[in-house]
Amino acid sequence: MKLYYSPGACSLSPHIVAAEAGIPLELVKVDTGTKTIAVDGDFWAVNPKGYVPALGLDNGEVLTEGPAIVQYLADLKPDAKLAPANGTFARVRLQEVLNYITSEIHKTYSPLFNPKTPPEVREERLAYLRKRYGLLDRQLAGRTFLFGDQFTVADAYLFTVTRWAHAVKLDLTDFANLQAFQKAVAERPGVQAALRAEGLLKGQSSGQTKVA
Repeated sequence: MKLYYSPGACSLSPHIVAAEAGIPLELVKVDTGTKTIAVDGDFWAVNPKGYVPALGLDNGEVLTEGPAIVQYLADLKPDAKLAPANGTFARVRLQEVLNYITSEIHKTYSPLFNPKTPPEVREERLAYLRKRYGLLDRQLAGRTFLFGDQFTVADAYLFTVTRWAHAVKLDLTDFANLQAFQKAVAERPGVQAALRAEGLLKGQSSGQTKVA
């Protein structure tokens, strides 16, 4: 399988999930500005939506949307326990959190990366993010991860988007549970491997490679 990614973008989430599950992926780096791929050319031809992540399956199909991709990967390796079994209420709870992260956290960051966003809109979005992170901080009280001691695909997603806070000058230092969560996730070997492969840690550059 091929994971089309951009270093540090939301595609880091499925990259982490694959690393945690021991699923080998071929990484294909995408220039999200020009929508081009270093090796294969036009990214629009791969994903007409124009954004990462996209997962190229061995049968030729392409799966898009991060929450769908991470669940697909988790189900390939159920023994890794990165997602509860389909059909269980626990799985619905996982999907509930994934939907919250994608709609209330992930998408709220988007205008903050746009230099044309007016200052008043920027301040409103920063305040909105802090409000939405407050709920997650409360959920993390007394827990290592969102659902307790078991790391799941939702944790990979939350960790990925929360890494953007520094870049957009969003101060989350008073959310102690969230800060502890970010530290715990960052220290996981699978997460370290994904970060290193994308050139997000010192000592290795990103590019097209294979990871497991």
